[in-house]
Amino acid sequence: MADSKTSGGAAAGATSGKRPVIVTCALTGGGDTVGKNPAVPVTPEQIATSALDAAKAGAAVVHIHVRDPATGKPSTDLALYRETVERIRAVDTDVIINLTTGAGARFIPSDADPRVGAPGSTLAPPEARVRHVEALRPEICTLDITTMNFGEFVFVNTPAHLRVMGRAVAAAGVLPELECFDSGNVRLALRLIEEGVLREPAMFQLCLGVPWGAPATPEAMMFMRDMLPKGTFWTGFGIGPAQFPMVAQAILLGGHVRVGLEDSLHIEKGVLAPSNAALVEKAVRILRALDTEPATPAEARHILGLPRGPA
Repeated sequence: MADSKTSGGAAAGATSGKRPVIVTCALTGGGDTVGKNPAVPVTPEQIATSALDAAKAGAAVVHIHVRDPATGKPSTDLALYRETVERIRAVDTDVIINLTTGAGARFIPSDADPRVGAPGSTLAPPEARVRHVEALRPEICTLDITTMNFGEFVFVNTPAHLRVMGRAVAAAGVLPELECFDSGNVRLALRLIEEGVLREPAMFQLCLGVPWGAPATPEAMMFMRDMLPKGTFWTGFGIGPAQFPMVAQAILLGGHVRVGLEDSLHIEKGVLAPSNAALVEKAVRILRALDTEPATPAEARHILGLPRGPA
């Protein structure tokens, strides 16, 4: 992997001579967005179709949550993950699959007893949060290195739970994408690397603009990037209106990018995004305007040190 300040130099097989930038598309997320934009995919078929369209548009990586097809609410059902992954693999064995492990970390203290979760809490044992990763063996899965106020609830990922999840992911041969929402998260991730829980060089994702984490600003992205050790791959994104400004910022700082309906429902101010593919296409236009090129899945595997094809 390349130097953290210029992460992702020219990959083997690149023919243009321009820096290949990995585009990740976050397809649906677990937020309350269903119904706010009809393009948000819900069923395994819809999520897989959206993933395939995003890959055709230039995404090398597709980041996957699943939802209950009946309600649109976030789900951890292994059968839904399996169907989604199998539908993608049946058509495109090249695109890199990245499964979330974020579900199962939400806590809302009840009014009667704050020690007890109120309705909407989803806290689950760390082993349960990685079972689908162990079963399906994607190339990448997320690992949220944070405990924080996440809007109006608490997103709980204690160091002890992260150690359990990190070791399970490593044993499954899956690369963890270390999602950091503030500078202290980077510090914790580096400690887990020092402990040997997480491999080095690592894959970092700088997640900006989420209430109440680091803001989606050039200064915040640069500060967190500069905390990373030499040789670390990183990518970054901003949510909502900051989605595309942070695409440009990450490219200028030598990183890689993420877009998708998980992060923003709009393609420009006041205009709903018609699809994940449309968001990827706009990101690709920004990449090319800045004299870079979207990495192919093969180039992305080379940059990330992944096997040449799916496991």
